[in-house]
Amino acid sequence: MPKIQCRNKNIYYEIHGEGEPLLIVNGIMMSTASWLPFKEALTSKYKLVLFDMVDQGQSDKMAGEPFYTQDYHVEIIRELIEKLNLGKIHLFGISYGGEVAIKFALTHEDMLHSLILSNVPFKTNGMLRYSAKRWADVFKTYDGIAFFREVSQLIYSENFYDEHPDWLVEKEKFFNQILPKEWYDGMVRLLESGDDYDPENELHKINTKTLIIGGNMDRITPVKYQQQIAAKIKNSTLIIVDGAAHVLPYEKPYAFCATILGFLEVYKKEIKAM
Repeated sequence: MPKIQCRNKNIYYEIHGEGEPLLIVNGIMMSTASWLPFKEALTSKYKLVLFDMVDQGQSDKMAGEPFYTQDYHVEIIRELIEKLNLGKIHLFGISYGGEVAIKFALTHEDMLHSLILSNVPFKTNGMLRYSAKRWADVFKTYDGIAFFREVSQLIYSENFYDEHPDWLVEKEKFFNQILPKEWYDGMVRLLESGDDYDPENELHKINTKTLIIGGNMDRITPVKYQQQIAAKIKNSTLIIVDGAAHVLPYEKPYAFCATILGFLEVYKKEIKAM
C-alpha cells in the first residue's frame, strides 16, 4: 500500500499503466477502489494515477485538526505531482473532486495538459448547502442504512431504482456493516470544506483544454450547472449523457470511458498538429 507524505499527511496512491498521466480526484464518498471497474479501459493508453484525499480511503484522517478548505487538497495534489515526478498531467475530477480540480486549474494551470470535469457544481448554492447539512446530519448518526437511503435518493437516475431494487437493499446492508465511525466523521469534514466553493468569477481565467461531462437526469448537479461552467471556460467541450444521473460513470460506463478517451485522443492529435 504505497503512501507518500504531502502537507505532512500520509496520502495513499496507486499508479497503473504507462503513458501521459491521468490523475483522478475522487468524489466526496469515493476512494481509489471506486475506479477499479474502469482501470483496464483507462490504462490502455494512459498512466492512471489514483489517490485518496485526506479524510478518504486509506489516506490520513483530519480528526482533531483545524478546519480545512478545498485549497488544502489542491496543494496536496501539487505536492503529489511533484514528488511522483509526473510532469504535466491530464486532471479529471468528479463532483466534489471536480470542484477541487477547478481550483487546481485556477492556481496551477501550468501543470496541466487538459482538464476533465464530470457532474460538477457551478458553485455551492443554497440547495447544495441545504443538502450537505442533511447529509452531515445523517452521517453523524453512524447508521449505514440511514446514510445510504438519504444519499441514494438523489444520485441515481429514475429508471435505476426500478431496475435494481435488490441491489439497493444489498448496498444498504453493505454500508451498515463496513463503514467505521472515522469514515463518517471524515465525510462531515469534507462536506464542510466545500461550503465556500464559488469559482463563478474566476472560471474565465482557465485556458486549458477542458471537457465537461454531465447526465441529463442528474438532480444534484443538473445540466444547467454543466452549461454554466462550459459558458465560462472558453476552451471547453460539453457532453451530456442521456439516461445518466449523478453517478454517471457507474450508470453509463461505456459512454463515460468512450467520452474521456475520445477527448484525450483528439487532444493528442491537436498537439501533434501544432
